[in-house]
Amino acid sequence: MKLHSVFQYVYIFYTFVFVLHIANIFIASDRLNYVIGLLALVMLVISFASASKLFRILSASFIVIGGCLYATSGQSVLAIPSALTANIALLTLLAMLPWMNSVVRSGRFDRSLNSLMKANVSDVGKMYTRGSATTFTLAAFLNLSAVTISQDVLKDNLAHFNKKVRDSFISTSTLRGFSLALLWSPLEILVVLSIFVTGVSYVAILPWLLLIAVLTFILDALWGRYHFRKYAYANQSGEQSREMNVKGIAKKIAHLASALVLFLALVIVCGTFFEIDFILTVTLLIFPFTLIWSTIIKRGRSFWVIGWHNWKMKANTMQNFIILFISLSFFSNSISNSSFLEVIEKPILLVAQYPLVVFLLIQVIFIFLSLFGIHPIATIGILTGLIGSLLDVYNPLSLSIVMVTSAIATLTVGTYGLVVTLTAMDTNQSPYRITLNNLPFALLLGGIGTIIAYILL
Repeated sequence: MKLHSVFQYVYIFYTFVFVLHIANIFIASDRLNYVIGLLALVMLVISFASASKLFRILSASFIVIGGCLYATSGQSVLAIPSALTANIALLTLLAMLPWMNSVVRSGRFDRSLNSLMKANVSDVGKMYTRGSATTFTLAAFLNLSAVTISQDVLKDNLAHFNKKVRDSFISTSTLRGFSLALLWSPLEILVVLSIFVTGVSYVAILPWLLLIAVLTFILDALWGRYHFRKYAYANQSGEQSREMNVKGIAKKIAHLASALVLFLALVIVCGTFFEIDFILTVTLLIFPFTLIWSTIIKRGRSFWVIGWHNWKMKANTMQNFIILFISLSFFSNSISNSSFLEVIEKPILLVAQYPLVVFLLIQVIFIFLSLFGIHPIATIGILTGLIGSLLDVYNPLSLSIVMVTSAIATLTVGTYGLVVTLTAMDTNQSPYRITLNNLPFALLLGGIGTIIAYILL
């Protein structure tokens, strides 16, 4: 996407709105939130023309449908700006991710990952497990940044492959590894919310989530190995992958892991001490942490050069994300205040005496709603009242497992979700194609969770 001269500086306006939003988190001013909503409306308008056709259509659909639902909610038109701010925090975090990627690049850790993925690989099937495992490992520490880092490495390694094969490989291995890492993470909001709603302790559910993650990873790795083994792998010079320097690579990976563990520890400590949520904590820590890290490894100069260019370029090209998430915020607000929610709860109440059917229905509801842009957090909110009733007859641990696995499964198929949208942008493919490729995995993950939950009743 070529930028008009004025859009070379639009990052300044975006940054101003993001900083204002962060400030208001601490100030908690309704008036300032309204001003941010007005600025979000301006962001939506100025970004619309520069966004791609697909995202303009999606955004317009959310606005039109959301507008119709909003009209039935009885809310004032003047309250619309306040309904546009829910996803600003996600956009702010998204704007900060390039700094984490930049320190990884300046420290040449991406080269180590590159070597690790392609070493001693004769076909793409063998690389699938490594790609998924690498994303799994990084996502445990970097969350969303892990997806972009792994995808950048894989794009380089698979640059000489057919685009359809490359896109399929990247969108399956990275998103699936990412979701399995978040499945058991105590920092993942979907896990925390599911546990809170069911009243189950994290210690009680952790072993079962790890079991589900391991089983799903093994089955998916076997599928990837078989599905992609027909594509022979050779580097761009046509030679088979060389033996890697195991000691050197291991040292680099250990260095990276140590830094990521430290970052995670800082997120936990700062979030707990200052009583701020995970997304905000990560957003605030990314830049100072990466700056200090680059200085310690004596890569400060390259970090600034790579980071500034990378951050400015990414911020200037956020139009697709901006129109999608601001319109999605309006849509989610509208649907949560409409009578449509009652339609979702009725089918489950009718079959409450059949737990397996209920568990499957919950899974289907999560996946189905995610296909239409409803975030799993909103779905958890929709089902909260129903779950309260089911806790009287079902094992809370079973319900919690179903909720967690169903919610996390949507990360790979949520057509308008952040990670799918990010992957679609990164690989220049339709988010619908990504959803279709990962739908069997989402059903597998939710299905394994449902079976284990049923056994534990």
